[in-house]
Amino acid sequence: MSIPRFSDDFLARLREAFRRTGYDADGVVGALGGAAHAALGRGEPELAFRASADAGELGTLIRLFLLGAAEPEAAVRAALAPVPLADALAAGLLRGGPDRLRAGLDVRPHGDEQGSWWVVSDLDSDALGTEVPPEHVLGVGHASLSLIRATTRRPVGTLLDLGTGNGVQALHATRHARRVTATDVSERALALADATFRLNELDVELVRGEWFAPVARRRFDQIVCNPPFVVGPPRVDYTYRDSGLGGDDASALVVRQLPGFLSEGGTGQLLASWLHVDGEDWADRVTRWLPKGTDAWFVQRDVADPGLYVGTWLRDAGIDPRSDRGRAKAADWLDWFAEHKVQGVGFGFVTLRRTGAGHPTVVCEDLRQAYDDPLGPEAGAWLDRVDWLRDHGHELLDTRFRVPETVLLERVSAPGDEGWDTTVLRLHRSDGPGWQHEVDEPVAALLAGCRGALPLSDLLSLLAAGHGLDEEALTEGALPLVRELVRHGFLEAV
Repeated sequence: MSIPRFSDDFLARLREAFRRTGYDADGVVGALGGAAHAALGRGEPELAFRASADAGELGTLIRLFLLGAAEPEAAVRAALAPVPLADALAAGLLRGGPDRLRAGLDVRPHGDEQGSWWVVSDLDSDALGTEVPPEHVLGVGHASLSLIRATTRRPVGTLLDLGTGNGVQALHATRHARRVTATDVSERALALADATFRLNELDVELVRGEWFAPVARRRFDQIVCNPPFVVGPPRVDYTYRDSGLGGDDASALVVRQLPGFLSEGGTGQLLASWLHVDGEDWADRVTRWLPKGTDAWFVQRDVADPGLYVGTWLRDAGIDPRSDRGRAKAADWLDWFAEHKVQGVGFGFVTLRRTGAGHPTVVCEDLRQAYDDPLGPEAGAWLDRVDWLRDHGHELLDTRFRVPETVLLERVSAPGDEGWDTTVLRLHRSDGPGWQHEVDEPVAALLAGCRGALPLSDLLSLLAAGHGLDEEALTEGALPLVRELVRHGFLEAV
């Protein structure tokens, strides 16, 4: 594939065309309407075709770049003015002719609560009608969006986007970082990311190279990374997803090396995959990757069966699993899983922090339930609560706690001999990722007393007296639970 190159003048003209027609995140939603836009997100384009028919030049751009339609040359010329069609064809932005033109690249609006950008990437397999090429640069997919939502957005001086791809993580980073550096091993990815940044008039440093080599001896306040985390045989079919390392070694490499490129107290957040191997706990596996002096929070969002995993990634590249090529690839992949006793593939988010603490906090937990709130703010709050526990953990008995208003107690009862018998008591956080904790009656009573008036030691004394419990044993058992409830946001110090 040729490397697309865009002059500053070309991108300025393209930006003018997009602004003139209203081709941005709000404009597209306004033209299509909520129902058609939602259907398009589900891969159902017909409503969008119908809605865009009356949207004039904006409708032409929607059908061209978002729906993959072939549009009349005259309509494209009008919609893209002042961009000369000859320049758009030569640059690879358009393809086809002589009477009808199609998009040669995926250029689509992408926004947040503060505004809208345009992201430049390659056409997916559906738009191409064939398997994507090895140097394919992925668009803004579900993985990218999930990392965007899982990233903490606190002001920082320097941020590294490792493996930038189309540049979407760096776009969001410009909202809260003064200086952003983006790297990638793919020359094509850097070219398209450069087009993304210049089209949006953003100054982002771009450096080419493998992994952390391009930023050797540098440190950053924050690092984000959506690495080529697909696990399986050591090969590179597609640069956007395959590292050439076997199994989950790509995720292990990033987790192992990332903290060394952070400033003291700096944070890193990445997507990662890990193998579930027969006879091994996944938490033991991933914690072995960590270097010393690193706080770490591993959140497992899903575990895929090997067969489902292979089929999903074959389709992602536009390969029919039923074809001879698809079956051969699947057989090779599944044989590798069987040889290495892989029972599943875990996927999730990792938050890391460089710390000088003598005893870093490392937590691995499942979060497979559905939730709507982004994980980024929760990750930042988790690190804050870890800091508080580190500084005040020896003072828990003297601390006044309260239960936040977002915490609810669920009581599940079953019919008994004398009415309803409580079988489950479960705490719920109604905000954030919706953490849950099962508790017993004494713990529920303890939390009922956490109103910020009495220190924990007094509450435990009252609880022991009221329930006929040994106070020393109760205290010894309660402190680890209190630490966990604080870490998950069920208790907060007053």
